[in-house]
Amino acid sequence: MASVQTLSKPVDNDMIIPVSEREYLRTLAKKQQEYAHLPVMAEREHLWVLHNGLRGKRPMVVMEEDTFLNEILPLSRCESPLGKKIEQTLCHIIASYETFDDDKVVPGCFPVYLDIGVNFLGLTIQKTLAAEGVGFHIEPAFKTLEEGLPLLRHSEFMYDKAATELMEKAACDILGDILPVVRKNSFHWWDTMHTWQVVHLMGMENMYIAMALQPDNFHRLMRIVTDELMLCLHWQEENGLLLLNNGNDYLGAGSFCFTDELPGTGFNGQVRVRDTWGHLNSQESVGISPEMFAEFIYPYCAEIAAEYGLVYYGCCEPVHKTWDICLSKLPNLRKVSISAWCDEEIMSERLQDGKIIYSRKPSPQFIGVKAAFDEEAFTAYIKKTASLLRGGCKAEFIFRDIYKLNGNVEKLRRAVDITRRIAEDVY
Repeated sequence: MASVQTLSKPVDNDMIIPVSEREYLRTLAKKQQEYAHLPVMAEREHLWVLHNGLRGKRPMVVMEEDTFLNEILPLSRCESPLGKKIEQTLCHIIASYETFDDDKVVPGCFPVYLDIGVNFLGLTIQKTLAAEGVGFHIEPAFKTLEEGLPLLRHSEFMYDKAATELMEKAACDILGDILPVVRKNSFHWWDTMHTWQVVHLMGMENMYIAMALQPDNFHRLMRIVTDELMLCLHWQEENGLLLLNNGNDYLGAGSFCFTDELPGTGFNGQVRVRDTWGHLNSQESVGISPEMFAEFIYPYCAEIAAEYGLVYYGCCEPVHKTWDICLSKLPNLRKVSISAWCDEEIMSERLQDGKIIYSRKPSPQFIGVKAAFDEEAFTAYIKKTASLLRGGCKAEFIFRDIYKLNGNVEKLRRAVDITRRIAEDVY
């Protein structure tokens, strides 16, 4: 069922980094180290631990830059493939801090991500990206469950140990005396989403039709998907591939994992699923009723959530529609995404006891649509959210899905400064 891939070919020219590039990369590593040791970073780490433990002093503010990274990164100076990869990681961290200085903590290490792959349910998915790489089209592996269910096989789980170690060794050789090289696992970011997997198998329209016309077969499919996701998590657990994500670790949908509550009790050094944060969402099911969500989606999400130590739920879906009927009962839930499509008033009322963090995702329209930045409108928009955070509601602001800055990089810092100033008065 599971296999481990290794590389047997010798190191080729793609793994050679010229001396001039090595010196440049070391300069970047020293700059990251300098920023990581600023006193403000230790202060932010402390604030994050308090925040994630529901003892926060103020809402945290995050600007997720992946979608507009090309507009803030300097021109690449490396030409070797491996040099470029290391350069981009270092420049990504540095540029984010220098450009807008949100509440992210500059890491005092260089991350190397485990090269884990999954051939899910034995089917090849055809995906065509749009010209600019934002949208995409899926060619379903099957259109009906009668056609598709017999095609499903156990997934193949793969760990390319050689590729991981090659990257780790290269990073250690070049900058290991400046920044410790630390392994990370990104599987928890986006890979445990049920309906994401189903839509890639059969398409969204076909998924909706199957729920309505073939409910028993759709439950069979969700059972299979859930079991395979569980198998993948426990395969990583058993093979020592799960890693703690209780520090300066990203979690899907933009938040960070600093906590003193993980690992769980009985931890003996080998990481279990319950020692980690998990992320779940079901953006693809926004077109169904709350009752259908409770029947076809929630029970399977709850099974996965019960495996984790702490859970972040949601992304862009409007969770207020399903909160009362089921989502509020999700096991180990610590944060829920309050997107631009969510009814803020309903969710601020539901979360005012402060037991689950109100993870606000402001609309990207103020920053990502026009070159100009309407500070007055933006300030009023953020103040509206702040005014709703009554009682003991704990919150964070995470700006995501900003795809174009249209040449105005300065508005990022202004947006962070305005939000942070308003956030400081919330509690």
